[in-house]
Amino acid sequence: QLQASGGGLVQPGGSLRLSCAASGFTFSSYTMGWFRQAPGKERQLVAAIRWSGGDTFYGDSAKGRFTIARDSAKNTGYLHMNSLNSDDTAVYYCAAGIVAGRITNSIEYDSWGQGTLVTVSS
Repeated sequence: QLQASGGGLVQPGGSLRLSCAASGFTFSSYTMGWFRQAPGKERQLVAAIRWSGGDTFYGDSAKGRFTIARDSAKNTGYLHMNSLNSDDTAVYYCAAGIVAGRITNSIEYDSWGQGTLVTVSS
């Protein structure tokens, strides 16, 4: 089970940190990803991390602004988001899976958190 948290209302240019805590399993063999879905748009990968080696992947919208991180002791992943703008407004989901195919493909992830809403507005 995954529990996402940390969303909220933030002003443009602000920052947020999302957390994804796993229970019932450990991330150690998994890839953890953060996806987001804005109203009327498809769910897209924001960032992902291969837990065991720490390799990271960022979608174009996240590069240079967002950082994905992990804390194995806490079995928790994070998404640090800086320089937020209105285009970042969405429900953010964390997910985990044994990703053998495309890391951006949501069907590669079989465990999903409930989503946390991020609203960027003045």
